[in-house]
Amino acid sequence: MSRLKTADRPYDIVLFGATGFVGELTAEYLAAHAPKGLRWAIAGRGEEKLRRLRERLPAAADVGVLLADVSDPDSLRELAGHARVVATTVGPYLRHGDALVAACADAGTDYLDLTGEPEFVDLTYVRHDARARETGARLVHACGFDSVPHDLGVHFTVGQLPEGVPLRVDGFVRVGATFSGGTLASALGQFARGRRLRAAALERRRHEPRLVGRRVATPTGAPRFAGEVGAWALPLPTVDAQIVRRSAKALDRYGPDFRYRHYAAVRRLPVAVGGVAAVGARVAAAQVPARRRPGCRRGAPGGGATPPPRARPRVSVPLVGAGGG
Repeated sequence: MSRLKTADRPYDIVLFGATGFVGELTAEYLAAHAPKGLRWAIAGRGEEKLRRLRERLPAAADVGVLLADVSDPDSLRELAGHARVVATTVGPYLRHGDALVAACADAGTDYLDLTGEPEFVDLTYVRHDARARETGARLVHACGFDSVPHDLGVHFTVGQLPEGVPLRVDGFVRVGATFSGGTLASALGQFARGRRLRAAALERRRHEPRLVGRRVATPTGAPRFAGEVGAWALPLPTVDAQIVRRSAKALDRYGPDFRYRHYAAVRRLPVAVGGVAAVGARVAAAQVPARRRPGCRRGAPGGGATPPPRARPRVSVPLVGAGGG
């Protein structure tokens, strides 16, 4: 890789979509925890909103403000050229994300997002991975709840198991938190695009290097009672298993034959049955265009939980691993 010169860029990090629900949370966190000397900026399409946000942040004078719009590729290229790293919260990414990935790949700018959309992850790999390798840009998806707890959790679990033997890991997700509007919009969009999602996955497999001498599998699995966690395990067809699979392919430590299964963990059988029915209803509803509008039923992109529920999320991800007996 030949990395483009980024040391002389004005900002180390630019946060794009800073005035949305998750964007504001991220900006507040950066303001509170950024190391001394970090040069960072908030970016979006509304200058007045950005300036109001900056005024609410500690050390506001040190935070830059940049204007960019997903519908204006030139503004995204300019944004990428100003930063060593661009972190974006602007979703659904399948609708709004590709032009920014392209700009970062061309500029040699590292890119981070919060996507949970498998089709977007696969399409950006096919379209931009080769260019990113030429410029040294690192394109990193799923840097939020999708999929940090699961990816790092599995990596940690693998580290506790013997080396050089087949490994089996199951992840169980227990969630009692509120989804943001952007997350809901992304989920409904994916439910409606099953055929295109499968086509994108197939296209990616055509472009990816083949794994030689090792095997990595992430089967869907079947509903079952998981005694190891004392709950009903329901297959969870989210992007997380795909992210875990990518890590397992990249790292020999996952062993010669690695398998990961991803579940939702539900303690009570009636709740499990009801959950399956609810997901089926969501999938069916997503086939109707009016139900797929970002503002339908629960929230729209940019909205999310109010502070009290956020302060008491009930989320845990137990992982169970086996290898070498």
